[in-house]
Amino acid sequence: MGVSRVFDIARRSLSVYRQALDVTSHNVVNASNKDYTRQQVVFASEKSEMVGGIMWGTGVRLSEVIRVRDSLTDVQIRTTNQKYYGSNKQSELIGQIEQIYSEPGDLGLSNLISKFFNSWQELSVTPNSVPLRHSVIQAAQQLSSKSKSINEYLSTVKTDIRSDFAEKTKTLNQYLKDVQQLNAQIFEYSTKGTEANELIDRRDLLLDELSKLANINVTYDTANSASVSIGGIHAADRFISIEFNPSEVNGDLTIKSVGGQASAMLSGGELFAYADIYSKKIPKYDDALNEVMTTLIGAVNDVHSKGYTIGAPQLTGLDFFSGYDSGELKINEDILLDPRNIAISSDGTSGNGALAVQIGEISSKRLLNGSTLLENYSALISEIGNEKSTAAYFAESNKIVLDKLEEQKASYSGVSIDEEMTNIIKFQRSYDASAKLVKIADEMLQTILNMV
Repeated sequence: MGVSRVFDIARRSLSVYRQALDVTSHNVVNASNKDYTRQQVVFASEKSEMVGGIMWGTGVRLSEVIRVRDSLTDVQIRTTNQKYYGSNKQSELIGQIEQIYSEPGDLGLSNLISKFFNSWQELSVTPNSVPLRHSVIQAAQQLSSKSKSINEYLSTVKTDIRSDFAEKTKTLNQYLKDVQQLNAQIFEYSTKGTEANELIDRRDLLLDELSKLANINVTYDTANSASVSIGGIHAADRFISIEFNPSEVNGDLTIKSVGGQASAMLSGGELFAYADIYSKKIPKYDDALNEVMTTLIGAVNDVHSKGYTIGAPQLTGLDFFSGYDSGELKINEDILLDPRNIAISSDGTSGNGALAVQIGEISSKRLLNGSTLLENYSALISEIGNEKSTAAYFAESNKIVLDKLEEQKASYSGVSIDEEMTNIIKFQRSYDASAKLVKIADEMLQTILNMV
């Protein structure tokens, strides 16, 4: 009985330390895998037995193999992911928008506005000069062309954003589907008493990727199944995963669950950045520019319509601009065909350029929001620059936090080769000792047999 107990304890010990060496070896070969979570063997004593009124130990057992993970750090990383990737994408998109304005520079709208009004001042000196009248028309055309190109570029950016938004939504749906499938597999493993550490690692990676796309909330049930909600909409658990469709509601870009009416309340991640730029910032920039252009057109036409041309017959009541469409300032066709139809004479007499002076002075008048047209336009450019800088600042500050959290995660969950090699030596010696225990038990048994 006594020798057989020794054999049993030694056999169990050999099995346990062999498994411990397997786990440690698995850690070592994944040392360079940043998505791997270090696994740790937990030993426990086997249940003792009562024999002859004495409690006898029955050896060691491998209680469980745990993932060395800090759930609080995981939550912080996912929260910071939402902030960083949202701000970083906003900075990138606003930076693209900022470039089209070409400010400051000769091709910038502010320079072209100044050039337009200066051309009127020059014409006022020699009112009957056809070349100077051509210069006015050319300055107006350049101003119109730049305004139109800005409008077209903003429209192109919105088209690109819609396309990227749809692709990111597809990626989001695939991640949710994968999370649901992993939840089911993890539950199946747990019911069989099998560790599912690698599957949980894969699920954690997917949850991290989801947090880069949108604001997510993750909870866990007693079976360690992850339940994911996005923007207040339940999106995935062990049983289901829903799909989202990109949708535009009253000009606002959002995602809706397939077959559902509720829109996700996006507040973080790249999807939020796309939606915010598309739904709020681009319309705001567009409206501000349109307000400057329509005010300019109205002010110029108000003066020009009171003047007289130098052609025959002499005309009055003509607007310089015929309209404003999709960012384009349309010049009166009669003026384009014949520059002499520019009406700057206040009384119809030849050589009178009084109204050209008045049009030139429009640039210095406070016509919009208590400021000049150029001041309003400059405020728009400053706002775009400030919003880009703010987004870049938040991205940079959140990146610093994210890097620190990743370092913290790596120090806790990452594999330390030195530590694992120490464990290998320790488990190897324990394995060797168990083998020697088998040998001793065998010698004891041989002694007993020789006595018979």
